[in-house]
Amino acid sequence: MWKRALDRAGIKEPRLGRDYTEQRHAVRKFATAEYAAARLLLPAALVPHVMAAVAFMHDTDDRIDRGTPDERAAALTQWGSLVRKAFAEGDSGLAVLRCLVRTAVRHPDVRGYVEEFLQGCEREVTWRTIADEDELEQYVREYSLPALMLTACLLAPADAGARTVFTGGCHRLIRAMQRFDFLEDLSEDVRAGRPGVPADAVARHGADLTRPGAALGRLVAEQADLAGIDLTAAACLTDVVEPSYRPFIQALIGVQRLRLDAVRRAGASVATRSSGPPAPAAAVLLLRQTAARARRTR
Repeated sequence: MWKRALDRAGIKEPRLGRDYTEQRHAVRKFATAEYAAARLLLPAALVPHVMAAVAFMHDTDDRIDRGTPDERAAALTQWGSLVRKAFAEGDSGLAVLRCLVRTAVRHPDVRGYVEEFLQGCEREVTWRTIADEDELEQYVREYSLPALMLTACLLAPADAGARTVFTGGCHRLIRAMQRFDFLEDLSEDVRAGRPGVPADAVARHGADLTRPGAALGRLVAEQADLAGIDLTAAACLTDVVEPSYRPFIQALIGVQRLRLDAVRRAGASVATRSSGPPAPAAAVLLLRQTAARARRTR
């Protein structure tokens, strides 16, 4: 099946095929659920390019996520130079960049989002706290949304009006997902000195982010409600993408609803442990969408 996906994606050269296979293995290792959803629910011709985009995003995050802010900024500068050099020369000594360049040739929108993502990484390596909703929105717009669009642009509709709706839906989706991330990883982020829950909301509730309590429970409920509003609005994505992409989008949004439910159940306990969707429920959701896709293609 993977060989067929490479062929349909237009990847014929043996070295490049090995490069994409390497990215596939990397994505399967660090993003198992997303990998399974892409393999089962997306058209084969798109899957290698999705793997290339996701692998690049993860590689970038891994490179800039260690050390002091100055060390992270230096790593980003070095990495950005390698990425831009790969695009300028059409080749690279790194498999992840060779795949990214080839994917951008087949899907030209990727190149612009790579640049937006790298610029957004400048915010990612320097932030320490999110002051309020305005700063959260800025973080999402500058960093989180370009990161999502690296992959999402591969599914974007060609019609200009539909594309506007699609981008807006992606914005609402990733804003919800970013709130989930900040809640799910609260205990780890607090230890690292980088809590992502808006500081003004923390102060308004009088919450202690280091220990469970009623105030923290109210804060979590409020943030979950805001994420839920965005998640509901993101359902517009299924109305504007090609029919062959809808099962994947529906599964993606469904998993985010599972995350929302898990955060609500965790409540104030996010101060001491991470949260996440139950694996069996996610598997059932994925299997349901796979069966629905199979029925549509008969």
